[in-house]
Amino acid sequence: MHNLLYNLCDHLSAQLKGAEILNCSLDGETSEFVRLNQGAVRQAGSVKQAYLELCLIDGQRQAGARLSLTSDLATDQAAAATVLTELRDRIPHLSDDPHLLYNTEVQSSEHHSEDRCPAAAEVIERIVETARGTDFVGLYAGGAIHSAFANSLGQRNGFSSHSFHLDWSLYHRADKAVKCGYAGTEWSDQEFSNKMDQARRELGVLQRSPRTIDPGRYRVYLAPTAVAEVIAILGWGGFGLKSQRTQRSPLIRAVKGEEELASCFNLSEHVGSGLAPRFGKSGFIKPERIQLFEGGRYASPLVSPRSAREYSVTTNGADDNESPVAVEMEAGQTPRDQVLSELGTGVFVNNLHYLNYSDRPSCRLTGMTRFATFWVEDGEVVAPLNVMRFDETFYRMFGEQLATLTRERELLIDPGTYERRSTQSAMVPGAIIDDFTFTL
Repeated sequence: MHNLLYNLCDHLSAQLKGAEILNCSLDGETSEFVRLNQGAVRQAGSVKQAYLELCLIDGQRQAGARLSLTSDLATDQAAAATVLTELRDRIPHLSDDPHLLYNTEVQSSEHHSEDRCPAAAEVIERIVETARGTDFVGLYAGGAIHSAFANSLGQRNGFSSHSFHLDWSLYHRADKAVKCGYAGTEWSDQEFSNKMDQARRELGVLQRSPRTIDPGRYRVYLAPTAVAEVIAILGWGGFGLKSQRTQRSPLIRAVKGEEELASCFNLSEHVGSGLAPRFGKSGFIKPERIQLFEGGRYASPLVSPRSAREYSVTTNGADDNESPVAVEMEAGQTPRDQVLSELGTGVFVNNLHYLNYSDRPSCRLTGMTRFATFWVEDGEVVAPLNVMRFDETFYRMFGEQLATLTRERELLIDPGTYERRSTQSAMVPGAIIDDFTFTL
């Protein structure tokens, strides 16, 4: 698909007038989707799509548009040329954009990963066989994701990655279920089998009488999925320069040096992991890694081109929303198979749900436990817990109350498929936290 974009950019660049500059971006995919219910295939399909974004710049004015592509070069050239004319007609009526910034240094690149995923039909056959005898409900999505950038200055950037995610639940009854996920760039029958074995064991526990605990503070284990959900909400304005300069960031106290986390807490944006492109729609190249927290201390922000122009700093290629797309958190020392014994007596949390801020300036979060949450005594799972609400600050969770992180981490790929499959990901460990606050 990147070659299609390059051809379109060449075609349109030849039609530019005066000092006009053209930025072109492409997002596309070739994906297979399969829905399952009660351990059987209920719906299967495939999607091949590509969208072109054009940004015409003349001085400090810009106009943009988005159109779908057919992959027929002549048809797409004609449609894109019509849109270019419309953008040119629009620009004289627009005001100067004071925060307009785009890359004028040609930095071309190509990154295309090898497809190591088996065909969807093979994967589904293994899933159905492994899930036999359970009420398995889920969605499998896999295939290639493409991104590309080209401009009239001669820059060309192509990217494609191959990945999959399987988002599923094993149901007991009503709202009692074990929710699981498996994602990556290379399918492993053994890893999937291990996850299914763990899910079956937890499903067995869900069949016991549930227990309700009193509000209070408990020692808890947050599985990697729950940790990722906490980190994800911080992406809502937490790491961006714009939100920090306007004092709206929930991490503002850490930014000012008023709060620190545990010394073992290290968090970064790692687009070098290969699941998301290292270039943006303004042509800037992203560093392989941006350290967000280091040794428990706030390190650096994500800076979009617009924020860079507004605040006279250097951009690191972040998207306009300045949210991380490839979070990576360093692992700890506790082996995963020793989590229960290390937890001792407390709460084992697989998933969190409905997260929001209860006090944004203090980075205080609230939310619900969901699916398989268990009461543990002396390192043994005793009973499932009824749904609980938590209310806790990020600084306590991963600061003074952080007991340990797991040695193993899990790759979690965002299962979102709005418009196209997401390229957002998180590589995170599990965490044991002391005095975690549950409320009514």
